Amino acid sequence: MTEHPRHEPGAAFIWALGIEDTNVGWPLPGSPNGLDEYELTGHYRQWQQDLMLAVSVGASAIRYGFPWYRVESSPGVFDWTWTDQVVAEAERIGLDLIVDLVHYGTPTWLEGSFTDPRYPDAVATWAEAVASRYRGRFSSITPLNEPLVTASFVGLRGIWPPHETGQSGWARVVVSVAEGIQRSIAAIRRVAPEMDVVHVEATHVWTIAGQALEDEHRLLEAKNWLPTDLVLGRVDHSHPLHGWLVERGIDIERLSHLVAAGEVPDVIGLNYYPELSARELNTVGGDVVGVTFDAGGAGLEVLIRAFHERYGLPILVSETAVEGDDDHRIRWLDVAVALIARLRTEGVPIVGLVWWPLFDFVDWSWATGDLVIEEFHTLVDGVITPVIPPARGERIDAYFRRMGLFRLSTEGFDIARLRTAAADAFLRHTATALPYTTIGGTE
Repeated sequence: MTEHPRHEPGAAFIWALGIEDTNVGWPLPGSPNGLDEYELTGHYRQWQQDLMLAVSVGASAIRYGFPWYRVESSPGVFDWTWTDQVVAEAERIGLDLIVDLVHYGTPTWLEGSFTDPRYPDAVATWAEAVASRYRGRFSSITPLNEPLVTASFVGLRGIWPPHETGQSGWARVVVSVAEGIQRSIAAIRRVAPEMDVVHVEATHVWTIAGQALEDEHRLLEAKNWLPTDLVLGRVDHSHPLHGWLVERGIDIERLSHLVAAGEVPDVIGLNYYPELSARELNTVGGDVVGVTFDAGGAGLEVLIRAFHERYGLPILVSETAVEGDDDHRIRWLDVAVALIARLRTEGVPIVGLVWWPLFDFVDWSWATGDLVIEEFHTLVDGVITPVIPPARGERIDAYFRRMGLFRLSTEGFDIARLRTAAADAFLRHTATALPYTTIGGTE
């Protein structure tokens, strides 16, 4: 781990935004297309305007994805034309980048995607190429966004390539992803040791409807930590899921190598959505499902404290938002900022907040036909129900997720971004210096 003055007590707080950058460049079930949010939201055409939107609401940084499948369309052949322009423009307007290297998808030349034997070395090559080309031009890199969601969507439930299923599929994906993150961190530190490595993970708050689900609850709680534990080299024979992984076909020598090759990131990023990240385990038709509920600020505080206690690293709230009208989003922003300010005065090293997204994005079901892709259920009028996507054939407007500071609108030539009161609220917060984080609760 490299020491960075940006994360010492007294360092400036990072007010950041994110642009939804999911890029799965493979044809998906029910569709001849992949899923590229930059394409769907018109960002490839409006990227300069979008970066300026972030500056206009006071952001000092933006979480921003480089679409791997486009930049490296063949092994070792890179087209930097577009990323060079983006990096240059961000420098010109004073907007720092926290660059996502992988956001749920790989290039199609990795035929097995995340479980292709070549994946860990291929993604490390990609990481080294980005870090060496842009060394000194932005501060931070995220090797892979949300290992937990990646393992769930591509390993457990087979929604995206490599379409693995079941607990063994989940285990294969999560181990390969961890290997890739380790090798990516090592590569970044070889060529750009001054860059921050931000390990970004999804978070979950679990409760249960009855004691009969306690075993499932304990497993899910343990799995929440597993990807990060693997990256840090903590999954040895004493780890509660070491035997569980071996039982699902993971070679012991492979796990031993992960322990020996452990890498410690500079910052832990936590993605938390109060109305989506919290789930109560329940049963529906004999199946165990997670039913969403609103855990609010209490849920975020529990997670921040738990991750900091376990890993002892600075924390970035790397994604948070709620869906709905302006008042609803502003209330959550105010709650989150107040919580972070309080925790910083208590000595918890929270280095920044990312509202995700800057503007609305397109629901992932747009590219998968009628397939229900969400892994959670909701409670509607007292009835537990899966999340039903809009009907196939509806206009793209029906798929807009209203979580952004700017609203997407299809009126006019292109997809427009309409400023909301939530954007003004974010700007007001960025103009206010949060209390410095302290060590041990003292200045």
